[in-house]
Amino acid sequence: MKTILERAREILQAEADAIRDIPLNASFEDAVDALFHCSGKVVTTGMGKAGNVAMKMASTLCSTGTPAAYLHPGESAHGELGLATHNDVIVAFSTSGKTREVLEMLGRARRLGVASVVAITSHADAAIREIADVVIDMGTIEEPCSLGLTPTASTAAMLAVSDAVCLVLMEKKGLSREDYGLRHHGGYLGEKARNSAF
Repeated sequence: MKTILERAREILQAEADAIRDIPLNASFEDAVDALFHCSGKVVTTGMGKAGNVAMKMASTLCSTGTPAAYLHPGESAHGELGLATHNDVIVAFSTSGKTREVLEMLGRARRLGVASVVAITSHADAAIREIADVVIDMGTIEEPCSLGLTPTASTAAMLAVSDAVCLVLMEKKGLSREDYGLRHHGGYLGEKARNSAF
């Protein structure tokens, strides 16, 4: 039987491997370009753990110069879909690419005429691939959970991909340290940015 530390190292290694093995290609560049040319805001979405990653991406985008908001797929069916407009780009997270609430929301958003849909997914047979304009494929991911079910390596890969998109986009936009400081009027990062910006 493996020790606690042995299992912990295996889990960390599995998550590191999932990030390392993401098959980045031109689709990543297309996703960044879609967000760069977005004349509205970026709307991120996802259910469950993927939704938590989507919330974090929206927060990171806001702090790095790109207006963004998270839209819960379930709430979107009860009026919140009004958040999305024809100038917006939706970034949808779903490892399986088959999450019913996400697919339904994207279909309805298409009717509203959103500018573009970017999907971050893993499964080769993901239905979301047919809806999206751009697909960032995370590749095949094995969850280190003893049941093979709990989203862990997949969400680590999602988070890493979204961080890469945010930082590359920030650099492409030429966000300065002063710009960063203007968006962080509180906390350690705000103080650090302001001290070097003003």
